[in-house]
Amino acid sequence: MKEEKVKSFYQQAFCRNVGLISSEEQEQLRNVKVAIAGMGGVGGLHLLTLARLGVGGFHIADEDRFEIVNFNRQVGATVSSIGKSKVETMQRLALDINPYLKITPFPAINRQNIDAFLDGVDVAIDGLDFFNIEARRLFFKKAKEKNIYALTAGPIGFGAAFLVFAPDGMSFDEYFDIDDQMDYLDKIVAFAVGLTPKGFHLNYMDLGSVSLRRGKGPSSFIACELCSAFVGMEVLNIVLKRKRPKAVPHYIQFDPFVKRYKKGYLLGGNRHPIQRFKRWVIKKFLI
Repeated sequence: MKEEKVKSFYQQAFCRNVGLISSEEQEQLRNVKVAIAGMGGVGGLHLLTLARLGVGGFHIADEDRFEIVNFNRQVGATVSSIGKSKVETMQRLALDINPYLKITPFPAINRQNIDAFLDGVDVAIDGLDFFNIEARRLFFKKAKEKNIYALTAGPIGFGAAFLVFAPDGMSFDEYFDIDDQMDYLDKIVAFAVGLTPKGFHLNYMDLGSVSLRRGKGPSSFIACELCSAFVGMEVLNIVLKRKRPKAVPHYIQFDPFVKRYKKGYLLGGNRHPIQRFKRWVIKKFLI
């Protein structure tokens, strides 16, 4: 009887998805599990977007609490959530969409819990803070080891940059040209340049507002929403096997402010001579 009630709720709640996806595909989504590392600007939106698509299971992780400075871009940041756990707040919001979701919360991902965090998931999504490079490297390394597609979407300016990492493709460190011998700032610069091969945001962003040393830069909810759209669509493609994703060194960037979209192929990833030159310039002028 309980299962019938759950199924009836699910069918009613997500019936308006049908027509874009089939009834059979919708039922598939009910049994999909997605891991999302980070519940802030992009991670929180990824969770709610996928919950509304009908994805039935999640592993979510974040150790932070909401602050007033999160209000401009984080969907869970409200007056009533100030000082509250991001994971607990976002879990509650997702359960308000689908009370039958299976959500397992984790603290910040680390070497001790990363295997459990990725255990049994169909897709892994990076929603970590832009400057949390070591946790991000661990996340992508383990996803590849476990044969899981891993996605990252960066809110850059008013736009979004989107990358897919396939189990049988380039690794995170290979694409971004990062290794253990590099210092923290070199790694951050490499991540920034590899994420955005086309610097659309440079046409209007005040670079004086960016501090790589202090881990600070401008942000926009518009960009975060675009990121969740890219991620939501690619999760559907992967789990429903509609299209084989174009993994790195393929990349996608879209910026609605400058009205530009680019779908490209970055030969060699960040090892490309032009990319290495960009890294040198950014390190010289922003650090």
